[in-house]
Amino acid sequence: MFTRSESFSQFIRFYPAVSLIAAICAILFAATALPILPSIDIFTSLSGVNFLISEGEYWRLVTPIFMHANFPHILFNLFTLIIIGPGIESLAGTARFSLLFLLSGILANVITLLTMPAMYVHVGASGAIFGLFGCYAYILLYKKHLMTRQNSQTILALIVLSVVLSFMQTSVNLVGHIGGLAAGFLLAPLFLNRI
Repeated sequence: MFTRSESFSQFIRFYPAVSLIAAICAILFAATALPILPSIDIFTSLSGVNFLISEGEYWRLVTPIFMHANFPHILFNLFTLIIIGPGIESLAGTARFSLLFLLSGILANVITLLTMPAMYVHVGASGAIFGLFGCYAYILLYKKHLMTRQNSQTILALIVLSVVLSFMQTSVNLVGHIGGLAAGFLLAPLFLNRI
């Protein structure tokens, strides 16, 4: 479930939502990192800025999910997405996976809006990725038959490690991570109800 043996073209065919999300993140990162485009304008227009969201720029609850601050940020998030995303996309289906990912990210950004200062700026897919961790936590508790014991142990270790690292790093949006985790856990029954 968490090891990848597919070719690049097979991965895209089997996991179109994970592939599309990764591509959007990579394209937006390149657009902001390469000096050929007005990168500051793109970053400023799409990042989450709490006071601007409060002023009615509600797209900023969605667009920060696909934006990243620097290369290590996007590398870690896309690596995690590519490892854990396919399992849920194959279980829930492409449409449900996409909605779970997006709603988890939006709810993580709403919690960030409600709990962080007005001038707080936030970007990254990690709130949505933590939503996937929350969905896996739901599976571990209520749908154990969907995972082997080895996969259950692997995802539990990844969840615990990710939460611990969130508390240890000062530069991460901790409330966004925890909010995404809670959102994914609470949304999981809606997206896994047919399994």
